[in-house]
Amino acid sequence: MIYDEISGFVAALAPMRSLAGLDLGTVTIGVAVSDTFLSVATPLETIKRRKFTLDAARLAEIISERNIGGLVLGLPRNMDGTEGPRCQSTRAFARNLDRADGIGVPITFWDERLSTVAAERALLEADTSRKRRAQVIDHVAAGYILQGALDRIRVIRMTAEGHA
Repeated sequence: MIYDEISGFVAALAPMRSLAGLDLGTVTIGVAVSDTFLSVATPLETIKRRKFTLDAARLAEIISERNIGGLVLGLPRNMDGTEGPRCQSTRAFARNLDRADGIGVPITFWDERLSTVAAERALLEADTSRKRRAQVIDHVAAGYILQGALDRIRVIRMTAEGHA
C-alpha cells in the first residue's frame, strides 16, 4: 500500500522491522537501511538500473535479507515545492513496486530536495576522492532521505505517546 502521508505509513508499519530508503535516479537507485529501532539510517548500496523487473527483484532480495518492513522513496520536488516529471516518474515507480512480487511492504515518500547536495557536502568534508564520491553518492543520498523520514517518524510516535 502506498501512503502519501507519513502518519498513515507509520500506523501500517510492523514492529521491530527496518526501513529502506531509496534515492531513485534514471541510471541508479541508491539504497539505505535503518536499524530495527528506526533511529539510524545507513547507506547500503547503489543498484545500477536495468529493467524494472530486475530492479524490483533486487529490491525484493534486500527486503527479504534485511527484514525490511517499509520503503521510503525520495520525492524529487522542485525547489518551490511543486511536482514535475521526476515526481511523476517516482510515483509511477512506487505504483509498480506496490504490485511487484516479493515487495509487499508499505511505501511512502519523503521530500528529497537537497539530499544529494547534503550527501556531496558530507563526502567532500570527509575528503572523499572524486571517483569514490561518484560511486557512493546515490546510497549516501538515500541515507539522508531515510534519516529525514526516521526523524519525522520519531516525532510522530512521541506525539502519539504524549511525550511532545
